[in-house]
Amino acid sequence: MRGNGWLRAGIAGVGAGLGAGVLGVGWFYSSLLLDTRQKLVLPEQVLDAGDGTVTLRRSRLVEQPGVWGLRWTDGLAVMGPVLRTERDTVVRALDDGPVPAPGTAAVVDTGPYDPDPGARGLAFTEVAVPTPLGPAPAWSVPAARPDAPWIVHVHGRGGARREALRILPALHRAGWSQLVISYRNDDVAPPSPDGHYHLGDTEWEDLEAAVRHLVAGGATRLSLFCWSMGAAISGAFLDRSPEAGRIDAAVWDAPLVDWRATLRQQARNRRLPPALTPVAAGWTSRRIGIDFDRFALRDSPPAVRPPTFIVHSTPDTAVPVTSSRMLAQAAPGIGWDVELLEVPGVEHTASWNADPARYERAVVEFLDGGRRR
Repeated sequence: MRGNGWLRAGIAGVGAGLGAGVLGVGWFYSSLLLDTRQKLVLPEQVLDAGDGTVTLRRSRLVEQPGVWGLRWTDGLAVMGPVLRTERDTVVRALDDGPVPAPGTAAVVDTGPYDPDPGARGLAFTEVAVPTPLGPAPAWSVPAARPDAPWIVHVHGRGGARREALRILPALHRAGWSQLVISYRNDDVAPPSPDGHYHLGDTEWEDLEAAVRHLVAGGATRLSLFCWSMGAAISGAFLDRSPEAGRIDAAVWDAPLVDWRATLRQQARNRRLPPALTPVAAGWTSRRIGIDFDRFALRDSPPAVRPPTFIVHSTPDTAVPVTSSRMLAQAAPGIGWDVELLEVPGVEHTASWNADPARYERAVVEFLDGGRRR
């Protein structure tokens, strides 16, 4: 009997230890999710550069088609198409910017342009949007016509306003005025009181402030252009803000429309057991008060549902394309006009990079349709 008691106690001890380990890993995963600190990671290596080309060590990201930035510690260049692939190397066109030295550590960047709309030849002013936490800088890029409709750009988690620099010129040519906002925890905007991302659950208030800023300036027609978590932010705005009815249309690039599905995907990326996802979600809910059910837009659509154009790359390993597919399939049944364009061959938020002309044409055609409605 005594031996059996020791055995039971041992099993209980092991179970408690495993439980504590699962909770600890779940807390760690939650901490990664909420961490607002940014670190430049440089996984690629320049082997040679010059005469309009750059040679990089071969990798999945280096081989992606289209137009990209090549960023290193003190430089950014514009890379064009892949010219040649060999066993261990990839040679790409080097279209603009400084030439990196051989041996430079670098990263393939979806954003080929820095630092502001002036880099795209656009006149702009920096304005301060009065958010609940204090002034947040935004780029105001007016159209030629003073009565032009407005587009508000919302970047994703860990991103920055420069995410919009790819699409600004095409929309400017099409006659749109544009406001590229920052929001809490950006390096140029006020921090949240607890120093954490809130995954859209409070950031939407900064988008609301931007809409009110434009309306106070006389804007009457507004659309949204959002990347990744920017879509979650705009979804919360469309559900909770009294200003939501002012939105005529939305473009969502690689949108986060189901936080739990995204957490499962990112757990797989980190080779974490699937059982850890609900544990991490539980810790996150306790720490920031988020209700993840409100961010599953297929089952909990926002109160206001403007026509929405989703562009999502199929190999996206950060935010699964399946969530966008499921939302688009369910949309007619919930009174939501949703159109989905899938793009092969590129990673998260890189649909523009794969084929800029096709992307810009599709977006402008969608938004022009809304402008005519």
